[in-house]
Amino acid sequence: MYMAIKTKKILVPLDGSKNSLRGLDMAIHLARQSQGTITALSVKTVPGVYALHPLGFLDFNSMKEVKKILADAKLRAAKKGIQLTGKSIAGDPGYDIARFVNNSKNKIDLIVIGARGRGSAKEIFLGSVSNYVLHKSKKPVLVVK
Repeated sequence: MYMAIKTKKILVPLDGSKNSLRGLDMAIHLARQSQGTITALSVKTVPGVYALHPLGFLDFNSMKEVKKILADAKLRAAKKGIQLTGKSIAGDPGYDIARFVNNSKNKIDLIVIGARGRGSAKEIFLGSVSNYVLHKSKKPVLVVK
């Protein structure tokens, strides 16, 4: 039944965790089947007050880390013949992922997200970010464990 959904543009939130990479691998697999493309979104968590600052609050080292995560993802997808576009934003991961997906100009068809990222051990059942996205997204969400 789910194959009827056109999955041309898949969003994968990445934080460098093993779970987010499993999500990426699943997205690559789905993109290959539907001749789709992937947008990898890395949201760097910033303390509330800085999220309002026009430049965001990203120190140089965290930007290097984000760039590396996105570059590695691009390479991983390219090896399988899939085009991946990386985007990084600073803010609240769950909120910003959902906002990105729900913005119709981004034309996202599906979100593939790891069940748990780099959050705390308290999020054993389902990560707070994936849980938030699952409930706030207007598009289908595939949670990869």
